[in-house]
Amino acid sequence: MAAVIELEHVTFSYGEEAEDQGFIEDLSLSVEEGSFVAVLGHNGSGKSTIAKLLSGLKLPQKGRVFVCGIDTSDEERELEAKKNIGMVFQTPDNQIVATIVEEDVAFGPENLGVEPSEIRRRVDEALAAVGMEEYKDHAPNKLSGGQKQRVAIAGVLAMQPRCMVLDEPTAMLDPRGRGEVMKTILRLREQYGMTIVLITHYMNEAAMADRVVVMDDGRVAADGTPREIFSQVQKLKQLGLDVPQPTELIDQLKQAGIDLPDGILTVDECVQAVTRAFMEE
Repeated sequence: MAAVIELEHVTFSYGEEAEDQGFIEDLSLSVEEGSFVAVLGHNGSGKSTIAKLLSGLKLPQKGRVFVCGIDTSDEERELEAKKNIGMVFQTPDNQIVATIVEEDVAFGPENLGVEPSEIRRRVDEALAAVGMEEYKDHAPNKLSGGQKQRVAIAGVLAMQPRCMVLDEPTAMLDPRGRGEVMKTILRLREQYGMTIVLITHYMNEAAMADRVVVMDDGRVAADGTPREIFSQVQKLKQLGLDVPQPTELIDQLKQAGIDLPDGILTVDECVQAVTRAFMEE
């Protein structure tokens, strides 16, 4: 498949006074269309900086960023590039601008100059896609955190981007809200074949992706499938990261001398592997 996102030898720094925000150093990375990529890393590793570069909020100081083949630093095609990337931020309140849910979802298409009849269709479709159609007449400030984030995702979806970048969208939510948002993301991937880039510090969320990219000090420290990445338990811990709880349990049992396979990610896989190991003894 063709790459919808490409970073070529990209360098970006906020300067010495804001190094804790993360920096990027000579980073090359590509994301295939239709894929679901999770980006992990400790605070300051550069993962959120990648989101800002992809959305055009920041431009590389060296190197180039391409979105659907368009250089984000090309001023003449800046709007065209941004139309292909939908950005969802950590705090939904910062992204919601209207006092009625359906008006908020319509805000993006209206600013793109979309015809009113098409806006109506897009708003209805986007709210249905995130399971929020019954709340279209509600005030966003009356919704739960998870519902607000789903409205924010609907607003991006209504603009019909080819790729959605989500910068820690569940960080401010409770477990139920996180579950709602992740189900929505997976549904969008399945229904629309949308390219998803998820910046997260929740290992269980990253385990749902096709590919996991681990950042450390502005560079890629590991890149592979969730099973490949989370099998490297000690390396991830050295980078200041955790692993999914079932993976952690399996690793501890292996250190205790029990013969168990690598690449365990889910509770069901953990139960099956442990049951099989004890039945064989």
